[in-house]
Amino acid sequence: MKVCCFIAMIFALSVSTAAFAAKNVETLYKDGNCNNCHTIEDVTSTGFYSPGPSLVKVADKYRGDKEAQEKLEKKVRSGGAGSWGVMPMPGTRQSISDQDIKILVAWILEQKAKPKAAEKSDAKTDKKSK
Repeated sequence: MKVCCFIAMIFALSVSTAAFAAKNVETLYKDGNCNNCHTIEDVTSTGFYSPGPSLVKVADKYRGDKEAQEKLEKKVRSGGAGSWGVMPMPGTRQSISDQDIKILVAWILEQKAKPKAAEKSDAKTDKKSK
C-alpha cells in the first residue's frame, strides 16, 4: 500500500513539475532578457528590428543537430559571437540556473514557424472545393 502511494506521489509530482515548467518557459524567456534581442518568430517583414535571430531561425539552424542542446546551453550561459553576425550575444546572468537554461534551450529548439494566414485560407478553400 505504501509503495503504491509513493509511486502515485512521484508520478503526480513529475507531471506537475513538467506542466509548471511548460507554463513558465516564456517567463524564463522574458526574465532572462532574451526578448530584448530575440523575437519568437521572424518579424523583419513588419519593419521591426531585432538584433538577434528569431527563435524559429535558431531552431531551424540547429534542427537535426544532436549536439544542439549542449552547444546552445553553453552559448546562452556564456554568450558568444560569430554565429549570426558580428554583434555579440551577452551571457545570461548568474541568477538564472543551469536547469532553467536547459528548459529554455529545449523550448527554443522546439520552435517552428506558424502557418501564414494566406496558407490557412487556401487550405480551407481546398477542402470546400473537394
